[in-house]
Amino acid sequence: MPAAVVREAAVARLLSLDARGELTSAHVRLVASVSGVSERTVWSWLSVGRSEGRMGPKPRSRLTVTQEIRQQLAVGGGNVSAVHRELVARAAEDPSLGPVPSLSVFHRAVRKDLSAGERAGLKGGEAARHRYDVYGKRPPTDRNACWEGDHKRIPVRVDLEGSAVCPWVTWFIDVVTKAIVGVAVTPHQPARDAVLAALRTGISRTEPYGPFGGLPGVVRVDRGKEFLCRTVERALGAFAVPVHDLPAYKPYRKGTVEALNDAVEAMFLVSLPGYTRRARPVGAHHPDRVEDLLSYPEFVEALLRWVRGWNTGHHPEGLAKGMTPLAAWEADPSPVEDVAEERLAFFALEDDGRVRKIITNGISWRRRAYIAPWMAGHVGMRVRLRYLPHYDGQIEVFSAEERGRHLGSAYLAQAATLEQRRALSSVREKKARALKADLKAAEKLRKARYTATTTAAVPRPRRTVTSSQAEVEIARARGADLAARALPDLIPPREPPASWARPVVRPRRAADSRTDAGQAAEGGLPGAADAYNDSGEC
Repeated sequence: MPAAVVREAAVARLLSLDARGELTSAHVRLVASVSGVSERTVWSWLSVGRSEGRMGPKPRSRLTVTQEIRQQLAVGGGNVSAVHRELVARAAEDPSLGPVPSLSVFHRAVRKDLSAGERAGLKGGEAARHRYDVYGKRPPTDRNACWEGDHKRIPVRVDLEGSAVCPWVTWFIDVVTKAIVGVAVTPHQPARDAVLAALRTGISRTEPYGPFGGLPGVVRVDRGKEFLCRTVERALGAFAVPVHDLPAYKPYRKGTVEALNDAVEAMFLVSLPGYTRRARPVGAHHPDRVEDLLSYPEFVEALLRWVRGWNTGHHPEGLAKGMTPLAAWEADPSPVEDVAEERLAFFALEDDGRVRKIITNGISWRRRAYIAPWMAGHVGMRVRLRYLPHYDGQIEVFSAEERGRHLGSAYLAQAATLEQRRALSSVREKKARALKADLKAAEKLRKARYTATTTAAVPRPRRTVTSSQAEVEIARARGADLAARALPDLIPPREPPASWARPVVRPRRAADSRTDAGQAAEGGLPGAADAYNDSGEC
């Protein structure tokens, strides 16, 4: 026990005895022997306690970090030496501020008054401060009590029809058993269709998705717009499964899936060709050739193989010693609520919202025709359509009269070939590059650049434009501005057709003309008197 704590407890007890008149020398002698001091020192402690009310040693004066110093540390990015230099400079300019403590004293005060997390936050922001926080664990529950979902950009370049892309994976993991229940891969940033596909593979327990799955009690996500869209909410809401949107930029709130994102990179992705975060020699920054990369189907197959290995052979932290996610799933006695496949067929599809008819060209949807062999002999049938979001190559057709009866799938009648799609992609890329070059040139012209300065002076523009050059460019811009050229009187209006009703001009009577002329002469009609006097008529 620290000596200061022993002194405070002993002095408090002795003062209590003294107040009741029960204090004796034996008490003082006992405290002195336990504290390792002389009896005179203990009597001195009692004297200080009676006079000053202080039971412990006198605190030493030291430098404390004030609010102003904290603000200066925040401005300086946590650089204690820089703040100390600024305080020294201020004291040199204004001697009334008093002397500034040494740098070592300043460092010691910062370490004592600011925690390690606060010091890290001043240097690296909120993300750095989070590393020093303590997080509690949620109480253990049963399987399927909660799923966590997330997107992850795969830092591996794969070959997709001759182009190198970095795919994305959308997956859901059971929090209790650490089993990956649903996976969907897209070659680009995912949308709501990827979320629905991953959820469907997670809920279904038929081959090849089982034995994991069933309906979860709740799904936790981090406010991603794909997870919180109306389609996903309606799909899960049909099974009474709530979606908890956690606060953004707080990955520790769904630590299970975040740990999975880190594990897949450390255990699997780092060994694949095309890994973008691999350590390379100095100066070797050339990426792998497209010919040396995995094709997109090969990568998806390898990823799904790794997922099966995670579920059946890996021992994640948090499970009982030696247990795999499959063993933890089978050892959990809680029931699993399955969904019939005919109900799950509607899960990932959106309703078109209209009743259509089968015509001789098939079914017209979004100005394109969809056909299927089962449509033969059904021209004129009223149907409703359901489709996968962001995919228009296939639709599902249902009967409008017999609600819910699935008639079959229909496919796009005139889909472009692979060569046509590649040629179209090349044309679009050329247009994008040309637009990018134009925008870059316009940005250079718009942004004024100045010369570097070595003194506190106004910088000079790098390029000097003459007045004639400025007038020429302004005139050229006005000529290209269609809004400025749209003059309302450029084209006169045409003569109205003869069939239109025209206003009738009635001749004025002589008395009215003389009256108007008299009013004009008297000032009633300014500017009109001369016209009547010269001609005598209107």
